[in-house]
Amino acid sequence: MKKTPALSPIYIGELNGTPVGDLRLAASDLGLVAVEWADAQPALDAYLARLKRPIAPDARKIKPYAKELSEYLNGKRTAFTIPIDWTFFTPFQREALQAVYRIPYGETRTYAEIAREINRPRACRAVGRANAMNPMPLVIPCHRVIGADGKLHGYGGGDGLPTKEWLLLLEGAVMA
Repeated sequence: MKKTPALSPIYIGELNGTPVGDLRLAASDLGLVAVEWADAQPALDAYLARLKRPIAPDARKIKPYAKELSEYLNGKRTAFTIPIDWTFFTPFQREALQAVYRIPYGETRTYAEIAREINRPRACRAVGRANAMNPMPLVIPCHRVIGADGKLHGYGGGDGLPTKEWLLLLEGAVMA
């Protein structure tokens, strides 16, 4: 009987006491997979279950991700160098979220600008949906995406829009 190769695990850990609350982190051997607020643990559990990988608590594997997130949230880091595991995204999600990932610290883009950047100018709503499904807020900075009216719209992390506003203020982003 032929053995099927074991799937590599998803490692999980915590980053507690940040200015935006306690966070839960997940990473594969390829990079970061998820960041979620501790009070949304059921949503993280559901997301990880869909990946169909064994889950392994491992603070050592999570440490570099937690370190960079902590530095960012404490105003000591403006860009992440940690790897991201892009393999769990659909092609469109990957394209849209990689464009969001490229938004520089302290800058914002609209959903329409992201749609144009990925050569899908009529896909504003689809970009919005990809952002809403972003499993790595903070690192893939969906807080930097604003409405065409220049206002803050839709942020599911932490306390919602107040958290989005706090992150943009941390970065010194100019808001209308």
